[in-house]
Amino acid sequence: MLTVNEVSKRTGVSVRTLHHYDSIGLLRPTAVTEAGYRLYDDAALSRLSTILFFRELEFPLREIKRIIDSPDFDAEEAVRQQIELLKMRRDRLDSIISLACRIQETGVNNMDFSPFDKTEIEKYTDEAKKRWGSTEAFRQFESKNMNEKELSDAASGLMDIFARLGGLRHLAPDCAEAQSEVGALRQFITDNYYTCTVPIFRGLGQMYVCDERMTKNIDAAGGEGTAEFASRAIEIYCKD
Repeated sequence: MLTVNEVSKRTGVSVRTLHHYDSIGLLRPTAVTEAGYRLYDDAALSRLSTILFFRELEFPLREIKRIIDSPDFDAEEAVRQQIELLKMRRDRLDSIISLACRIQETGVNNMDFSPFDKTEIEKYTDEAKKRWGSTEAFRQFESKNMNEKELSDAASGLMDIFARLGGLRHLAPDCAEAQSEVGALRQFITDNYYTCTVPIFRGLGQMYVCDERMTKNIDAAGGEGTAEFASRAIEIYCKD
């Protein structure tokens, strides 16, 4: 794993910015040493890469967090759309440079403002945003308009439930205690984020073991194997 200083040197993102990302929950370090040093693994660097692409496209930090924390966020689709947007911006910049060069060479400004037109880029950006946040679950989460403290409190509450689930992982995932905590987890998501339907809940359970970052966060809260235990318990819960 890399220290915050090493991440800063590798990526060009300042230490101060990385600290800010941590404080708002956008990019948490994978671990923090007893001495208080932040450490970042490959999953954290991958998330940072996603953040930086969105920042290059001038997305606000709050919007980036909501997009990539959405339960149905598709990282591969996001990269495809980011590439398209970056190409459109490159072509627009090339046109502006060409216009400037012609004016410099000829000394004539024909008042051609078309290279400055951002209509197509803005249209594509709006369409991409709709796809990134097109589900009813995302719209419900967006409508809550939670502030940073509310988001932080909700995240802490979620981790508390995973900590309790971790304390039960020596039991069978279909035991009454585990199923009770899984039910509490579903209700917590509904109360704090969006209506957690059975299909959504089943999908989240699968993500807990398929998404390396989520697995590590959950295991950090409840101990190694908690994400796997929670996933199995959710699958059983959703079959009832």
